[in-house]
Amino acid sequence: MVNYGFVIDNRKCIGCHACTVACKSEHDVPIGVNRTHVKYIETGTYPDVTREFSVHRCNHCEDSPCTTICPTSALFTRDDGIVDFDDDRCIGCKSCMQACPYDALYIDPNKGTAAKCNYCAHRIEHSYEPACVIVCPTEAIVSGDLDDENSSISGYLRDHVTTVRKPESGAIPNVFYVETSEEMLDPKATERTGEYLWTDQAAGVGHYAKYADQRLGAADTNSMIVQLALEKKARAAAGRDRAIIRDVMERLDEQAGKPKRSYDQPAKGILWDWDVAGYLVTKSTAAGLYILMMLAMITGEINFGNEILIALVASIGLLGLTGLLLINDLDKPMRFVYVLLRPNFDSWLVKGGYTLGAFANIMVAHLGIFFLDMPEIWHMWLAILGIPLAWLTGNYTGWLFKQAKGREKWANRTNQDIIITGSIEMLVFGGAAALLLISSGYLQYAALAGAALIFTFGYKHILRDLRSAQMETLH
Repeated sequence: MVNYGFVIDNRKCIGCHACTVACKSEHDVPIGVNRTHVKYIETGTYPDVTREFSVHRCNHCEDSPCTTICPTSALFTRDDGIVDFDDDRCIGCKSCMQACPYDALYIDPNKGTAAKCNYCAHRIEHSYEPACVIVCPTEAIVSGDLDDENSSISGYLRDHVTTVRKPESGAIPNVFYVETSEEMLDPKATERTGEYLWTDQAAGVGHYAKYADQRLGAADTNSMIVQLALEKKARAAAGRDRAIIRDVMERLDEQAGKPKRSYDQPAKGILWDWDVAGYLVTKSTAAGLYILMMLAMITGEINFGNEILIALVASIGLLGLTGLLLINDLDKPMRFVYVLLRPNFDSWLVKGGYTLGAFANIMVAHLGIFFLDMPEIWHMWLAILGIPLAWLTGNYTGWLFKQAKGREKWANRTNQDIIITGSIEMLVFGGAAALLLISSGYLQYAALAGAALIFTFGYKHILRDLRSAQMETLH
């Protein structure tokens, strides 16, 4: 078996970006996104300062989270170990970007589909090396078959101590580094001190990239220019201003010498935003309302009448709105049917899509039983199947988020956390809708006010948590 990988020799890398430029030229990569990039780390205090360079890109993992979460198998692992992608299958859901621990994927701004380093598979198939390997002036990038004992890359691995990025992710990366510092490998070891060449995509990529003009730059307060300006101002300032400037200078001195990230690729910011938060609310409401009303019917609290009929129509409408929000989140919305027609059943996005469809059909069947004037016991039997489907509808997104290995806040959640959170959301949102439905008179106004508060603050809470999980630096 062939198993391709890379070795990056940090002793040789000079940070020339030849690999980045060659990759862009080879694959016609648009401005603002990269398949391979060079990260800079600076350490020390002037004049004893050192700078380290390192090449980052897709790690062609043996257990790649991106291929697991991709709902249409647009990302797949070839027989030779290369993790490749198929533009024609991608729906632009950005799940792969959330799943990658190395932030190696991006949405092509021209195509609306995901892309990344594919090891120049078209070159490999004709016995050529990847473009970045050919162009590197110091031969800092080594490629080859990791399973071939006689290959140059296998020799490199035998003769040198190597490390990988984020081994704790469990992805089993096939990009190895020689003499790379912990500060370079660990994204949390250094802070992003400013915005880089094309600025941070803080508002997100894909169809959120249009908000990019709202971004603000950030100054590097460790620069010598700032320090010299402060020193000059301090000599002429009033006593109170000198005290403030002295405090700032002390903070600068405390930060001096710490490893600093001086150049990196732009962060992609928020990928899933208001529309994802919205469909979390709508499907939780639909599922919770159905479960509560069916339980009330099964226990004999209410008969199948107008209240349950309205609840079913409302839940079907909310599921329809959920579908629209899901489609709106896609950068290729016309391909949404691929989730059902070209499914990857390892992805919880696919499992969730089928669950939503099955739950919707159950509720339509309830309406059919009602309008055909069939015995009420049929609603009881149907509810036995419908309640578990409704519960799974409200919970499946938790497991989808858990597949997003690049987001520690989501990936580290236990099944118990997911079940408890999802059940509470269904109870709160569904309960608010149910109370609004069964109340009457003045109580209905109180129920309406309470529901408005619950949905407003609940949505804002979900949106805030969604955004905070995505602000973690991945590279």
